[in-house]
Amino acid sequence: MRIKFLGTGTSQGVPLISCKCAVCASTDERDKRLRSAVALTIGEQYIVIDSGPDFRQQMLRDNATHLDAIVFTHEHKDHIAGLDDVRAFNFTMGQPVNVYCTEQVEEALRREFHYAFSEKKYPGVPEIILNRIENSPFNINGITFTPIEVLHFKMKVLGFRIGNFTYITDANFISEEEIQKIIGSEILVLNGLRKEAHPSHFTFDEALKLIARIKPKEAYLTHISHQLGKHADVTAELPPNVHLAYDGLALELE
Repeated sequence: MRIKFLGTGTSQGVPLISCKCAVCASTDERDKRLRSAVALTIGEQYIVIDSGPDFRQQMLRDNATHLDAIVFTHEHKDHIAGLDDVRAFNFTMGQPVNVYCTEQVEEALRREFHYAFSEKKYPGVPEIILNRIENSPFNINGITFTPIEVLHFKMKVLGFRIGNFTYITDANFISEEEIQKIIGSEILVLNGLRKEAHPSHFTFDEALKLIARIKPKEAYLTHISHQLGKHADVTAELPPNVHLAYDGLALELE
């Protein structure tokens, strides 16, 4: 399995105008972060977890030629806003794209992209097939996804374990029952927003404590605010088996 970080950033705390802070002014490409998403290549399957506002740019940057499925963690705009751009894959593949999501996410998709679900569709609208998921394992073309239910303040969000890889974003609480699903993962990706307290995200220290509890072989922090600091500086503070993820980072896992 090839794991590719399409984006490791967040809209949280990111200025919308010119900024001269250390991260925004950095010349280190690892400090240039699009919104969080990851692509999994398993055999011939290419599956993306979340399609935020940067989805088109991420697909172009990864030279994606086909898209077998999108799996959604939750319905916030920074994770679903790019769904319209599946139209390019509809055109090149000549078929709809399968989308896997909870009932709550489906409601948001039908609201935000209503034109894709109307009875009389305008030519060229996104063509998708909705597949409802819950907090129980599901299968995508022979690949088993095990959801990990976490809390993002009071919102239920899904992380996913695929084989020995677990991906969790937008969390600030994971129950003991759900932690047991993660234990044994070789690679754990976990959100670590910033050092200051936040009502709906793990802080840097909270993420490190949870990683130490779960004990994966390797762990990567994602959903990083520029408030956390520059990649090189933060890396110097991390334990040997914990890394700061960056856009374009690719991992291989058997």
